Amino acid sequence: MNNRERIHAILHYQDYDRLPLVHFGYWNETLHKWAAEGHITWEEAYAWGDGNPTDAAIAAKLGFDLNWSTCFTPATQLWPFFEPRVVREFPDGTRHIQDAAGVTVVQKDDATSIPREIDHLLKDRASWEEHFRPRLQYNIERVTSAWVNGDGHLMHFQEGGLDYLRRGAWHNPYGLYVGSLFGIIRNWIGIVGLSYMLADDPDLLQEIVDTVAELCYQTTKTTLEMVCPAGGPAPFDFGHFWEDISFKSGPLINPHTFRRMTGHHYKRITDLLNSYSIDIVSLDSDGDVSKLVPVWLENGVNTMFPIEVGTWRSSIAPWRAQYGKALRGVGGMDKVVFSRDYAAVDAEIERLKPLVELGGYIPCPDHRIAPDAKWENVQYYCERMRETFG
Repeated sequence: MNNRERIHAILHYQDYDRLPLVHFGYWNETLHKWAAEGHITWEEAYAWGDGNPTDAAIAAKLGFDLNWSTCFTPATQLWPFFEPRVVREFPDGTRHIQDAAGVTVVQKDDATSIPREIDHLLKDRASWEEHFRPRLQYNIERVTSAWVNGDGHLMHFQEGGLDYLRRGAWHNPYGLYVGSLFGIIRNWIGIVGLSYMLADDPDLLQEIVDTVAELCYQTTKTTLEMVCPAGGPAPFDFGHFWEDISFKSGPLINPHTFRRMTGHHYKRITDLLNSYSIDIVSLDSDGDVSKLVPVWLENGVNTMFPIEVGTWRSSIAPWRAQYGKALRGVGGMDKVVFSRDYAAVDAEIERLKPLVELGGYIPCPDHRIAPDAKWENVQYYCERMRETFG
């Protein structure tokens, strides 16, 4: 079996010969540290991206098989992005930068944490209609200008990429990114602005969600029609959403409101995927997503990722007990053990054993591998996982 076949078998509760070793990439600072230590080259540290040739090379050095977040990604974002600009500079080198999403952040050259947001261009209907709605209209170039990055190959859609997708002959699983229905909006508005808009102008927020969802649907539909001109099945192994709308204490939005605003949009997109025989649909959201899982599951999203362990100890086990085999998962491996020692890695693998036995579950470090990770611990994890799971 190849890794693509193994992933399909596991997520469909079928027999397989061994467990693929899956990761979800690295912080840039992690790669810089490993380059300084001589484990990878500086060229690799700067060239890395999800699913690209450098990603495959680093994974091979560590012992991983594949990066789950490897997808064909049409442009469901702003088009064009805003031109980043310096809003204000300070004597200590701190800068206020309005970024490509219209968010003003505090930037310092030596900072490694997520930038602090201090302002957002999207505030109200006037800013929506002037700056954002025009940038969220569908056009075919959102698909035809994208890059294809399967099995460590990188090619433009119009220069071999479409033919590659039509052949569907890759050996590692390759997904179709179908966008974000709410997380990206939260990025543009900020959590405080989002909370005020929910109270002060819910009709505007629904209009924003509807506009973004329509764009995601149309880019997905165009991709599938171009890759499968005679109809399904499509070669993509899964559909993939991104949201990031939870934190350690739960969702950043009331689940009932979230269901009302987005549920039918998820269902429309997942029904489209299903019509092309894509029956695995994964979703990336950080934090404790337990209260949102039923919203996603009832609307066709059946694979949770990356199942952050965090301080709240997320695991697929209670979800499986509640929702049964309809709920799959990729993730849930506590990456903090990479900063400790071999004994901590061994203990984590022991914890994963009964979860793997549930079926429909593939362990993966529960987010980007952080800068405190020791190269030798990550290598040891890969070696021990192979010994343990074949």
